[in-house]
Amino acid sequence: MTEQQRVSVVVVGGGTAGWMTAAALRGVACAACDVHLVESAEVGIVGVGEATLPHLRAFIERLGIDEAAFMAATSATFKLGIEFCDFGAIGDRYIHPFGTYGRDLAGVGFHHYWLRRASANAAAAPISDYSAAVVAAEARRFARPTGIDDPAASFGYAYQFDATRFAPFLREWSEARGAVRTEGRIVSVDRDAATGDVRAIVLANGSRIEGDLFVDCSGFRSLLLGEAMGEGWEDWSHWLPCDRAVAAPCASPPGPIEPFTRAVAMSAGWRWRIPLQHRVGNGYVYSSAHISDDDARTALLDALESEPLAEPRFLRFRAGRRQRSWVGNVVAIGLASGFLEPLESTSIYLSQMAITQLIEHFPERMVEDVDRDGFNASVDAEYDRIRDFLILHYHATTRTDSPFWDHVRTMAIPDTLASKMALWRETAQVSKYAHGLFLEPSWVAVYLGQGIVPTGWDQRADLPEPAALDRALATLASTIADRVAAMPDHATYLARGSA
Repeated sequence: MTEQQRVSVVVVGGGTAGWMTAAALRGVACAACDVHLVESAEVGIVGVGEATLPHLRAFIERLGIDEAAFMAATSATFKLGIEFCDFGAIGDRYIHPFGTYGRDLAGVGFHHYWLRRASANAAAAPISDYSAAVVAAEARRFARPTGIDDPAASFGYAYQFDATRFAPFLREWSEARGAVRTEGRIVSVDRDAATGDVRAIVLANGSRIEGDLFVDCSGFRSLLLGEAMGEGWEDWSHWLPCDRAVAAPCASPPGPIEPFTRAVAMSAGWRWRIPLQHRVGNGYVYSSAHISDDDARTALLDALESEPLAEPRFLRFRAGRRQRSWVGNVVAIGLASGFLEPLESTSIYLSQMAITQLIEHFPERMVEDVDRDGFNASVDAEYDRIRDFLILHYHATTRTDSPFWDHVRTMAIPDTLASKMALWRETAQVSKYAHGLFLEPSWVAVYLGQGIVPTGWDQRADLPEPAALDRALATLASTIADRVAAMPDHATYLARGSA
């Protein structure tokens, strides 16, 4: 683009969403725009999004950031999945892995073959034995995957890191590549009387910052999209009733560092445990209608493995999203756009997804309806699908031990989720979509992990001879176990500097 075609982008708010946006625009779309980020030290950051999904690896790699440097700067550990405890029933546990189960055959998903054998043999190995990610997580071992089509060596991984260190890391990287930062508190927003677009933001010191495109990363306040533009909120709290969290870090216990995040169901929500290199992150996500703040704080502190390293912090939120995330010349990213609780570590992913969509729909000087419409359709679809996946974790339960679990077990669910669950129960099929998060293996993990066993499977899975199928499954499980046994333990791999 020529200099006259450059787009002036003003990012309102720092934190993870703001600096990820600035970094991506400078690192990927730098030829098309100038980036000016405005943040205020008076505004706190959430800072508890410590668990991520494998997609962040692609973000780091695309920017050309060295993984080892990133991990050292953020005290990161590796993550192979999420362990869920007590969700389907008290005493149950399973791991949602970052990877597949086995290998599809003749266009039929592996889980259909496994279901066939499990139905005929009560002593059949659990499906988790056919996931390299699960077996490695259970063994507290880690090595980077080496295969693509080899189910014994192909899996994904993500990071668990200190969220308070991620934004400063990206800030330094972005400013070195031309992003401009201004410290200041926004006191007013100047909008064009004819179009409604934002022309400038005005700071407390009187300075005025103009732009062509404004990216709202102001967090739950949604300063531009929610307050200035008045965009409505679609409330999902009737499906996802958890509206508060209390968080506190504690010292790392002796022993191996777990390469996975743990989610433990509690009487009024769930508790997270995220092991970092230098400490463990802990928090209780709960419904304020079912437990008091004081009782939630006590429940969290009672569950810590060691003394807390800081006073517990409380957060308030509500599940849902803006009806549109791009209105006029304002694009909301992160919490300013919507919020889905961290049960599946989706917060940073949702910011990353919106940033990717912004780059794909980036305007050539003038913002066009086609840009906004394409962005909004993609963002809405992603939020809606993830919403359904999160609701599944609550609704698919047999727990009757508290009013909270009685509510989520018996509540009406979205039609989109109800149809997915019906399809699974009857045919073991997972509703497919071409793009987005949580594809077939993820749904299989939660369905089976929380006790929803289908009554049937793909008839093509009946074709192999039983003895031949048993041998193939045994060989696969043995191969995965041998590969994992050859891996170093997670702590040893980290100590090597992630080399």
